[in-house]
Amino acid sequence: MNSQTTSQFARPRIDARALLGLYDPADTTDWGPIRAAQLHAGSQLALFMLAANVIGASLITMILSPLVPLWQLASWSAIVAASGAAVAFRRLAKRHREATTATLGDVRDTVLDGVALGAAWSIAPLAFGHLVDADAALGMWIVLSLLMTAGAVAMAALPLATITFISIVGAALAVTLSLIASPMLAAASTLFTVLLVMATFARGKALVVIRAGEIAIAERDETLSLLLREGERNGEADWLWEIDAQRRVARANPRFSKSLGVDPKAINGMPFLQVLAGQTWEDGNFAAGLRDLAERLKTREPFHDLLLPVIVHGEERWWEMSASPRYDDAGMFIGFRGVGSDVTEARKSADQISKMARFDTLTGLPNRLLLNETLARAMGEAEKWGSRCAFMMIDLDRFKAVNDTLGHPVGDRLLMRVSERLKQLMTENEMIGRLGGDEFAVVVRDATDTAALERLAQAIIDTVSRPYEIDQNTLFIGASVGLAVGPRDGRTAEMLIRSADLALYRSKDTGGGAFHCYEPQLHMAAEERRVLEIALRSAVENGEMHLNYQPVVSAATGGLMGFEALLRWTHPEFGVISPAKFVPLAEDARLIPQIGEWVLRTACAEAAKWDSNVRVAVNVSPEQLHSPAFATMVAQALSQSGLPAERLELEVTESVFMREGTQAIHVLERVLELGVKLSLDDFGTGYSSLGYLAHTRFSTIKIDRSFVQGASKGTKEAIAIIRAVVALADSLGMATTAEGVETEEEHLMVQQLGCTKVQGYYFGRPLPVQEARALAIQPQQGASAAA
Repeated sequence: MNSQTTSQFARPRIDARALLGLYDPADTTDWGPIRAAQLHAGSQLALFMLAANVIGASLITMILSPLVPLWQLASWSAIVAASGAAVAFRRLAKRHREATTATLGDVRDTVLDGVALGAAWSIAPLAFGHLVDADAALGMWIVLSLLMTAGAVAMAALPLATITFISIVGAALAVTLSLIASPMLAAASTLFTVLLVMATFARGKALVVIRAGEIAIAERDETLSLLLREGERNGEADWLWEIDAQRRVARANPRFSKSLGVDPKAINGMPFLQVLAGQTWEDGNFAAGLRDLAERLKTREPFHDLLLPVIVHGEERWWEMSASPRYDDAGMFIGFRGVGSDVTEARKSADQISKMARFDTLTGLPNRLLLNETLARAMGEAEKWGSRCAFMMIDLDRFKAVNDTLGHPVGDRLLMRVSERLKQLMTENEMIGRLGGDEFAVVVRDATDTAALERLAQAIIDTVSRPYEIDQNTLFIGASVGLAVGPRDGRTAEMLIRSADLALYRSKDTGGGAFHCYEPQLHMAAEERRVLEIALRSAVENGEMHLNYQPVVSAATGGLMGFEALLRWTHPEFGVISPAKFVPLAEDARLIPQIGEWVLRTACAEAAKWDSNVRVAVNVSPEQLHSPAFATMVAQALSQSGLPAERLELEVTESVFMREGTQAIHVLERVLELGVKLSLDDFGTGYSSLGYLAHTRFSTIKIDRSFVQGASKGTKEAIAIIRAVVALADSLGMATTAEGVETEEEHLMVQQLGCTKVQGYYFGRPLPVQEARALAIQPQQGASAAA
């Protein structure tokens, strides 16, 4: 390595502020190790400096003892000894002796050592100087001068602390001599102090320069090792290369030539870039990496780990190149020397890892990471050209039922079949991927044709909804789609995905099997849901929930038979919030078990205050019944309230029985064993089955208000359904309750159709607890009593 190459590792420029530790220069030198070396050197003579302090204090005490009270000298000596010991212990700290790097603040803090020692030693001349004679003054000057010299020797590595100490003591001594002796002696003392300061600075600078040189040599050796390694450790993957100032191959290395598949003699003197370009040299169709290398060579900049493709025997290989410029003794540029490595296999492994990180292992489709990257690029192109892109989120309807009933292996095969169908719908303009679970997504790069977007969304729904034959099972699922167009619906990929997710939620909320485009009000609705969910989590604890009770009367007599407990929520800021809004929110947020428990316990406690023939009905969600602890909680509510079990009626819907493999039926059996009555709510509005009616002992079937309203309008189907339900209930020994009876005509109609109980506004709206209690404990007077 010639002198010019070495110059990049030249010793740092040491100015006064850098040496003293007042700032770190803005050059390429790492001052951390240099600062650590300063602290380490300062610790090596710490005990010597402590001994000098103790001996010096003893000599001063002996000199001044005939002239100064002994207690004053003893006090001063103790101060000097304590200061010296404190400084020595700080210098001998483990972090100063063993640290490999130190901060500017570590060195700057040493000025406190100099101030402490200087202040302690300045007491002697300033406090006792006026009491001494000429001989004592001379002795004190000699001792202090020797002490200052010892400090310059022992603490020179920390010039800021040493110069502070010498300056304080020297100034105190000069002031004292000018007062008790002559200005000449004071001037001599000042000159001596200045010379010591200069010597300290010079010695400290020399120590720093030596350490900086050691660091520069270590860096140079590391670079030399990089440039001169010959691949013994890595076999034939590494080789040395060298070019002259005209960028021609100089002294072609045999391993470099072998990597290219050419004779070393054939490429000596050839342009380096031509050798690497191979057959592409003539047509100028160079790889981007080769152009980057040419630019680095042109600007004569050192470079590391530059990646470029090279064609060897018709096969593409990937090389990693590093090099530094070379200069002669006169500072003239003479070329480059560097090393190259064949990293083809490592690149293949990296590509494979990258593919695994960006593609779904089950379906082979792009995963969330690759979809996000593709969408971000599409957003960038759309913004650049003033066009549009789009993002679709797809959620499979009823897929969870397949997983729950037939198992995950069948569910996985179904997902693979879905992905195959979706891929067939894609063109070069779209990318289909899987987000996870049963969620898919589509990135549409050019979405300027809105009609085409909507046709694609509908085609996705129609294609996914066709039946599947898997393991001799015919499976029917569907799809819901949310669509967002950028940059209209979001200026970043994250915002567009959020908008598509809100649109998908709208599609799911309307029953699925449809697509919706993003609208600004969806974001407002989502924010409202978020705020309501936060408020809902503390609604029970804050006393915002209460129950209303709607009367249930005998269809024949109109006499009160019981009440249905209905949950209401009044928020102090938002006011009355509809159950249609907060109940689904509670289900999504998994808050139903806690809220349901509060409703059950509150209703039981209230019903215990009513007459003994009045029942209370409480709605129970499927999520509650799938908890094995539910029956225990019902038993506790009855026990704590004192309500007889036969006066409690739990209303469940048909959806409870739709999840196979659950323990809902077992939980209901345990509830029935307590003596609690069961009522089947909304019968006929969902997946009705006679199987669970035969196996579960319901006491009542409730006829939905939609059938009552339809029958009142003369709809034959509604009338037939009510008659069928009544006949079924009679045959199984069950009662029937008609919901939503609002007029006298409807009451007479359901009475004629055979319903045993009636519930609706005609007999009573949901009542506050006090009104319901008054009604439940007074003598019944027929229909008017409940109105």
